[in-house]
Amino acid sequence: MLAGSDSLDFSRLGARLQGGELRPSDVAAGILQRIEAHGGGNVWLCRIPVDELMARAAELDRADRKTLPLYGLPFAIKDNIDLAGYPTTAACPDYAYVPAASAPVVDRLLAAGALLIGKTNLDQFATGLVGTRSPYGACENAFDRRYISGGSSSGSAVAVAAGLVSFSLGTDTAGSGRVPAAFNNIVGLKPTRGLISTRGVVPACRSLDCVSIFALTASDAAAVLRIAEGFDPADPFSRQQVPAVGLPTTIASLRVGVPRRDQLVFFRNDNAAALFDATIAGMNRNGATCVEVDLEPFLAAARLLYEGPWIAERYVAIQEFFDRKPQALLPTTRAIIQAGASPSAAQSFAGYYKLKELKRATAHAWERMDVLLTPTAGTIYTIAEVLADPIKLNSNLGTYTNFMNLLDLSAIALPAGMMRNGLPFGVTLAAPAFADAALCVLGEAMHRLAGVKLGATQAAPPAAEPQPRAANMIRVAVCGAHMSGLPLNVQLTERGARLLRQCRTARRYRLFALETFSPPRPGLVRKQEGAAIEVEVWEVPSHNFGSFVDSIPAPLGIGTIELEDGDTLRGFLCESYAVASAPDISELGGWRAYLGQRRSR
Repeated sequence: MLAGSDSLDFSRLGARLQGGELRPSDVAAGILQRIEAHGGGNVWLCRIPVDELMARAAELDRADRKTLPLYGLPFAIKDNIDLAGYPTTAACPDYAYVPAASAPVVDRLLAAGALLIGKTNLDQFATGLVGTRSPYGACENAFDRRYISGGSSSGSAVAVAAGLVSFSLGTDTAGSGRVPAAFNNIVGLKPTRGLISTRGVVPACRSLDCVSIFALTASDAAAVLRIAEGFDPADPFSRQQVPAVGLPTTIASLRVGVPRRDQLVFFRNDNAAALFDATIAGMNRNGATCVEVDLEPFLAAARLLYEGPWIAERYVAIQEFFDRKPQALLPTTRAIIQAGASPSAAQSFAGYYKLKELKRATAHAWERMDVLLTPTAGTIYTIAEVLADPIKLNSNLGTYTNFMNLLDLSAIALPAGMMRNGLPFGVTLAAPAFADAALCVLGEAMHRLAGVKLGATQAAPPAAEPQPRAANMIRVAVCGAHMSGLPLNVQLTERGARLLRQCRTARRYRLFALETFSPPRPGLVRKQEGAAIEVEVWEVPSHNFGSFVDSIPAPLGIGTIELEDGDTLRGFLCESYAVASAPDISELGGWRAYLGQRRSR
């Protein structure tokens, strides 16, 4: 049986399910008890009937669990996402319709063995960051019911934080998948636009909308993303995934951009400011290089969100219904969407041109950083405060989130500590598009540094476990152009290799720049006195290892590399004669840092 105190994170619940200790029917029964004990809070808009839920669980009991990566894991979806046979309301009863088909993302999760519990509350038409703009009642914070849950994916976040589901789907146009994560001490992954199909999702701004993922840990969010993502030819906004620019996956080798002090605003919440400073200090202690960047072009992009083309998109999304029944909307939602009927075509193009200029301006910042670290929200408000001043306070919450989709960034919101009032504080890591997987790896490490429980439960983050070494696989350490996102990485991926980890060598190596190669490559040479050099450890199928080695030109070759933790494995080495006149770049710590310095010249 699933006990009330058992954690629902994948590492623990998933292991019990895959090991046969628990059955999906046990999980379903336990979740029903938890929902009853939770006692409302305006989380759910529609629950799967008990008989149907238990029938689905029994069906999973009989399934081959080894073929289902999300076997028996309970989840919820925001009620602007279609589920066949159940109403989609977008928190507007008069808008409700019953779709014949589920959104493709829901079908993918169900096919992977996940157990759907129900549909959750939201800010009406996903227009808001507060969680109070719902005719079904304001969704209450998982820690203190006087406070807002954040929105618009309010119920989806609280369901995860309260231990009612293992993960959930929300949507994120301007922060709806990140602000509620911060306010409820969970992870909120905002994938690259178009990475997950938005077909079957009620649009807010179609050109910006994302399906987002809430989970207790970043690794859980990554596991859901692997199932949920995929090109959908029937969705005109779907995108084929492309290799991301190489992003380090350990804090020790990370260049972290942080806003200038004069650009940080916490709305008189000194405790939140102190926790953000503590996050930066923790990154520095663990080897990251934190650099101040000018956030103004990012903030200027954020200010465009409720102007020109994007406010017009909100109106176009529900134009037929809005024109027919404007009084069906809540007053605040109606005022925001009605403003979208006013912009002219000229204003829309002017806004679009301005965004292009600002995106070009932000490119300078990315030359100096791998990721951008910001607060997710500068402060939090009570439900009463937001109801008294709904527009201004909502706007404050979007300070650090509104620009992300406009600038085509990937982002993950992470727990970062608890404030003196017992409420959580969160930060966001952002990177250029398609860096989602790397952000999840970094997010997992940062979450552990924060030292907080999972959601509003008493469960500690699961212990980090080394990845098991697969049979018939050979580990190889790469230090240059074969690293993820760099030009020769395809020589590994096309052979079925997978990235295990990023780490450093023992302090017995020197790294040299061999500029005669195209593309340029480094030469790693073992020395009596050396430096710790950044490497990636990949696992290559043994039947493909020979062809990989055969592709390596002299004076490079494969030898034995010693890592910082004493482990030894195969890895790239260079004959010493070839580096006699090559620049020694060891003090930079790795090839990525050298490439960054080279670009900035």
